[in-house]
Amino acid sequence: MDIRLAQDRDIVAITDIYNHAVSETTAIWNERVVDCANRAEWLKAREEADLPVLVAVDENGQVSGYATFGPWRAWDGYRHTVEHSVYVHKDRQRAGIGRKLMMVLLEEARKRGYHVMIAGIESGNHASIHLHERLGFEIVGQCRQVGCKFGRWLDLTFMQIMLDNRPDVG
Repeated sequence: MDIRLAQDRDIVAITDIYNHAVSETTAIWNERVVDCANRAEWLKAREEADLPVLVAVDENGQVSGYATFGPWRAWDGYRHTVEHSVYVHKDRQRAGIGRKLMMVLLEEARKRGYHVMIAGIESGNHASIHLHERLGFEIVGQCRQVGCKFGRWLDLTFMQIMLDNRPDVG
């Protein structure tokens, strides 16, 4: 398994993985699928903002998953904190791909000088919560019934990891 930065040639696979998560899971709380043009614009915007999009590529050159991070909240005071997303192809889940993507993503965030990474996980996604705990994330809160999808209310569990141990911003 190779982890590398996403390229234009990965757009179809990224779009497929994203759309499956939209249509079939509560991992993404969007309800509309997107086209490849949308994901191409998204990738370009990420690259311009120095926000990495990583892909996991198997021995056959197929994209098995992707991960990225971006700003957690819009205000200046949150500039040292990012929130991440990680998605694995439906046929490749539970094979360690999400963990590998997350380990590289954490290093990318550290290299860019971020201090905290946040995970917002649908509270019923026990596999994702467990993965994050194994990576050192801690549960820091839960928001009840803040989302809805597939005709039901969803709870959101927030987890975080400290990326460095600096005592102050300076």
